Amino acid sequence: MAQRQVALIDLLDRLLTGGAVLTGDLVLSIADVDLVHINLRAVIKSVTGDEPAPW
Repeated sequence: MAQRQVALIDLLDRLLTGGAVLTGDLVLSIADVDLVHINLRAVIKSVTGDEPAPW
C-alpha cells in the first residue's frame, strides 16, 4: 500500500465539506461518586453561499 502525505488543510477541507458530528461524555467524580455528568454533542459543517446558514 503506497503511503501518501495529506496536509492538515486538505483534511479539514474534506471534513467540513462532508460534515462531522463530535460526541463525548464528561464525568466528574470523587471516591467513585459521580458528581457531574455532561454529554457533549457538536455538528461541524461548512456554510457556503449555495447553502446558507440556517439562522
